[in-house]
Amino acid sequence: MSHVGVPRGTVRKRRSLALLTTGVLTIPVLAGCSSGGEETARGVPQDIAPAARETVADGSTANWAVDALPATFNAFQADADSATTRITGALLPTLFPMDRTGQPKLNPDYLESAKVIEREPRQVVLYKLNQQAVWSDGREIGAPDFVAQWRALRGKDSAFWTARNSGYERIEKIERGADDLQVRVTFSKPYADWRSLFSPLYPKEITGSPDAFNDGARTALKTTAGPFVLKSMSKSEGTVTLARNPRWWGDKAKLDTLVFRAVAAKDRTQALSDGTVDIADIDAATADRITLARRDRGSNGQPLNHGPGSEITPAQALRSWAQAHGSDEDAAEIAQAAREKNRKAVVAYATEQKALRDFAVRKSLEPAYTQLALNGESGPLADDRVRRAVARALDRQELAQTVLGPLGLPAKPLGSHLALAGQPGYKDGSGALGEQNTKEAQALLADAGWTRGGAAEPPKDTKAGSEAEKKGGKDDEAEAEKKTAGEAEEDKDAKSEKTEKSEKSDKDGKKAEEDSTEDSAAERKKADQDSEDSAASRDEGLYIVGDDNKPGAPAPATVGSASAVHVLAPARTAAAQGTVLLRQAGVLGEGGAVAATDKQPGGAAGAYAPVGTAAPAPAAAKGQLGKDGKTLTLRFVLPSGPGSQSLRSVGDKIAAMLEKIGVGTEITKVPDESYFKDHIASGAYDLALYSWPATAYPATDGRPIYAKPEPATDGSLLVEQNYTRVGTDHIDQLFDKAAGELDEKAARELMKQADARIWAAAGSIPLFQRPQLVAVDKKLANVGAFGFAAPRYQDIGFKTRQAAGSPADRKK
Repeated sequence: MSHVGVPRGTVRKRRSLALLTTGVLTIPVLAGCSSGGEETARGVPQDIAPAARETVADGSTANWAVDALPATFNAFQADADSATTRITGALLPTLFPMDRTGQPKLNPDYLESAKVIEREPRQVVLYKLNQQAVWSDGREIGAPDFVAQWRALRGKDSAFWTARNSGYERIEKIERGADDLQVRVTFSKPYADWRSLFSPLYPKEITGSPDAFNDGARTALKTTAGPFVLKSMSKSEGTVTLARNPRWWGDKAKLDTLVFRAVAAKDRTQALSDGTVDIADIDAATADRITLARRDRGSNGQPLNHGPGSEITPAQALRSWAQAHGSDEDAAEIAQAAREKNRKAVVAYATEQKALRDFAVRKSLEPAYTQLALNGESGPLADDRVRRAVARALDRQELAQTVLGPLGLPAKPLGSHLALAGQPGYKDGSGALGEQNTKEAQALLADAGWTRGGAAEPPKDTKAGSEAEKKGGKDDEAEAEKKTAGEAEEDKDAKSEKTEKSEKSDKDGKKAEEDSTEDSAAERKKADQDSEDSAASRDEGLYIVGDDNKPGAPAPATVGSASAVHVLAPARTAAAQGTVLLRQAGVLGEGGAVAATDKQPGGAAGAYAPVGTAAPAPAAAKGQLGKDGKTLTLRFVLPSGPGSQSLRSVGDKIAAMLEKIGVGTEITKVPDESYFKDHIASGAYDLALYSWPATAYPATDGRPIYAKPEPATDGSLLVEQNYTRVGTDHIDQLFDKAAGELDEKAARELMKQADARIWAAAGSIPLFQRPQLVAVDKKLANVGAFGFAAPRYQDIGFKTRQAAGSPADRKK
């Protein structure tokens, strides 16, 4: 990924995306149906080679691989990325970093205390700052910095190019407290996630003016307040160098220098072996090589049964030798060249393996999860019965095992959209959808009109663009002639009533999609939701793009039309992950609009398999279902990059599972750089795999991901980050209610209710928490696979000789 700047001289409001895409999906949770209350599912512990500070040596330099140089050092801009987050974590105050259980925890380096001191008539939070906390220029951290950041991020001044402002817009005023070390923040309406604010905290010199905010902090941070300061950034060398902060008042940083080095995922094995980096996120293949290198350390440096030439049998080796020394000069020359090439490869591989023995693989589960997204915009998946059928055909345990099992990590399917195992409030809400059940999936498809003989039936005489077509052919010929929005609404009610009658046998699932406020935990555990979810979802305003056409409402925009779909992302995680992919690809236009994508008839450019891809088997051969002369075939888009192999394996398994219920898949493998731009963001897919990061603030960060899309006044569609285009009014109401609920227990209960409804809508099916694999120099301590927790940069360093063990141990 390259460094991408923001154009100057243009007034705009920036929004960004918290999507984890392509390679990072596979660089490289929880039980079944829940009981009533909060589960005690334990998360996988972090793996960082913990060591007491006295056993860590002072001095030296550590090199840490990042995907690319940060596009900006301003974490609140649209093109902030994971490198921005990693680097600013060592430079700027984070008031409430996440701990190892995924909870926000007060940071004593910056705060003596922070708490809600008043609730009526307004919520008031009082921050008492650490008396020693100062910026690197010597000025104390105080209320002016809080005020400047609030004014920049509250969304009232479009001159500030902000990517996220959730929570800041709820602040009414900020005042000095009893002294300069107290900051009093008054909210206009309650905000439960107030701990998410002012992290990172920038000095007023950066947030105080649009010019400084927009441009000044992109390539430099002159004033910081962390254990390190920014020493330099070199684009030519691809490095950002941090040095120990002489004004740091907390525990002194163990390292003299911390260098973040841009290294592409494909180059990390080489970078580790040649000593360019000491710390790097890696994929499973590189992890295997490190494991093999350590296994072979007693073999005089020679790889045992792996690497180049390991697959050559004795007979093949003998034949190669004979050809190289035979009388046929041409054949001998070719054989000798091949043998020399193989010899060099073997030597290079052995050299790399010897160097890799100095590394350990730190393993945990990343605070992010991979989901199957079902696009409800149009086609068969616009029918919630078809979405639920697809979801109930999946063996999520098998899919989790595919990715996590070979790594020795707990292979359990994820049970929540809004919390991960080990986080407070985690509860398996998948019972609102129902367990894997092939017969129930087939029954749902039959109820939706998809039958074995349907592909051979002549199509019904429906009008182009009718509600019948948008609903996947569910309406009959007479219904398709209805034109008014009022008649369409009556149709919805009739179909809802029909669904209730036809699927009465699923009575245990009734409560999960009724008013969640009245649900008991025991009732939700038993929930088997198929048909009653469908009726309740429609009752509460289930929204599918292209299916509202209400009187007086603007028609939903389509990508490629004059009014493009808009993607808005006010969540605090927006700047944290993957946003640079959008900016590089040009997918975001002015004001956060997704750039229009030219569509070919029936799909988007790039939505079809490349030349040479085998054509899908005929429907008859697969036993596919059909309706009105059309087969039930879904476009399944997957990235084609070398780092996405395990993701493609998951995709292949999903396709096989769907084939068992008569659903065909047309798998399309697209370049990583276009995977998000041309398919996920633009909606040119039926099925896709991508990931979302975990959060300690689900009411704030989860809402834009699952919010009901709304038409804008200009005719465009506001989907925020909900790329499945599936949402409900009630889900939005639960998020809003939780965001203003200051009782943590009550807020978590509201989030569990929202999660159950998200499961029932079947637009997003969580599969598993992603693996986290990090190669770390064996002599380094307090760094590796952090899991939920934020790094303590000041504790990272090389072990002393005594702590590292005997000389013999250190050579291993």
